[in-house]
Amino acid sequence: MIRLLQMLVLAILFTILACKRDRDNTGKAHVEEKAIMIDSTSINAFFAKYPEFNEFSPEVKELYKKHNYHYIWHDRKGLIEFAEVLFNRVTQIDKEGLPLKIPYSEKLNALFFNNASSRPDLDAELLVSAMYFYWAHKVYKGLDDKESRETGWYLPREKVSYVAYLDTLMKDPGKIDNDKGEMFAQYYNLKKALHRYREIEKNGGWGTITLPEGIKVIKPGDSLTAVSQVRKRLHMEGYLDRDSGSSIFDKELTEGLTQYAMRHRQTPEKTITPALLKDLNTPVGDRIKTISVNMERCRWVSPEINTAKEFIAVNIPSYWLVYSRDGSQVLTSRVVVGKDVNKTIVFSGQLSYLVFSPYWNVPNSILEEEIKPKLEKNPNYLEEHNMEWYGKRVRQKPGSNNSLGLVKFMFPNSNNIYLHDTPAKSLFKKDERAYSHGCVRVEKARELAIAITKNDGGWNAKKVDHAMNSGKENSYILKKKIPVYIAYFTAWADDKGSVAFFEDVYERDNRLAAMLYIQ
Repeated sequence: MIRLLQMLVLAILFTILACKRDRDNTGKAHVEEKAIMIDSTSINAFFAKYPEFNEFSPEVKELYKKHNYHYIWHDRKGLIEFAEVLFNRVTQIDKEGLPLKIPYSEKLNALFFNNASSRPDLDAELLVSAMYFYWAHKVYKGLDDKESRETGWYLPREKVSYVAYLDTLMKDPGKIDNDKGEMFAQYYNLKKALHRYREIEKNGGWGTITLPEGIKVIKPGDSLTAVSQVRKRLHMEGYLDRDSGSSIFDKELTEGLTQYAMRHRQTPEKTITPALLKDLNTPVGDRIKTISVNMERCRWVSPEINTAKEFIAVNIPSYWLVYSRDGSQVLTSRVVVGKDVNKTIVFSGQLSYLVFSPYWNVPNSILEEEIKPKLEKNPNYLEEHNMEWYGKRVRQKPGSNNSLGLVKFMFPNSNNIYLHDTPAKSLFKKDERAYSHGCVRVEKARELAIAITKNDGGWNAKKVDHAMNSGKENSYILKKKIPVYIAYFTAWADDKGSVAFFEDVYERDNRLAAMLYIQ
């Protein structure tokens, strides 16, 4: 009886295994049956027919080689669902701040609206692949390296395989709507802002605010139509919770103006001036364009900064520095950047050491153009400015009047740009601070030195102060280098989509906008 039961169990096991093997073979056969082959030689003919997609030819060839020259976007019933998801994103590309006309849109519309369930067609298959690479390049990559450098952007750009990224999307289609690890986080904040400002534009935008003839400044307590116009304008951008409609310059309006100034890194004023009205009268369409060009700049920033443990970032148009560690701001500071003829370069480096009580080695350009002419008029000029000849060069000795102040932060680079202290503290009181020869002057240089050395080597304020005021040049070598990013953003949004707009100090926005709109 027991033997009979054992034989019965073995028979059942063999049956189960046989069924599983049959199912596996059937599944494999089903997959092979569904896979549709394409002729690899036909790809060149496709791009001859659709030349506007020609730049994507190498990637399309790589894609099909990787997939053994099988159709990707079709099965035997027609287009797969993900192709339609992708097409939907392409047709909404304006939400990405891209005012682009999609190549062959009529062909694509016909494909998806008229023949979505039809049998596979080679042109249709390759059109969808080309459409994917068009979308990935425009939304994720942006303008190519050469074009971004033409706008003065020299931050290194990450190389991404959009062939490999397609596999990621197909495995998890939800990423096409919510892959926030693929882009610099600021991009998504600006995208929210873009939606907000387009809604304002759709509702009629904002009108022009004018001062009555003979009125140059509006003060608290004044009652004018312009006051109610300013109130409405601030409410539209979220600086006031409500629009009371009052034409009296009251405390509520003062608070709104203060919020506006602080967001834009400006000194709050107690009056409404022509300069303020000029800023408020910027058309909403211009604000939308500014948001769009800064979304493009975000495409050029590696998303690795989203999870960086520590970094220092300087934004040139806002004249602002942020020192971040473990996702929190350790320190913020006003900065002075290069004037128009001595632009601060957009690039990145690794902060590797600090120099306390530094010498200032005068650049040859400054020596020839500024110091030598002054020496001809005043032979004592060097001595009066604590300078000396050092071989054929001139340098300024350490001290409180040294042009570099009492500390400089070095991240060696071919541009010879660094962060440093300065004795010219009064410049930090100005809202516009493009005055340097290219380096970045830091208002809170002492505090930055303390924060860095305390974390890196356990220094305290007393030790930093001693090094800064020793009168003898001395260095602190960092145990762990800190990434430094010098960037150029004329719009910056928070996670709610509220935007600060900054002066386009080097006049780069219009050129970038032209590049985007021409395409």
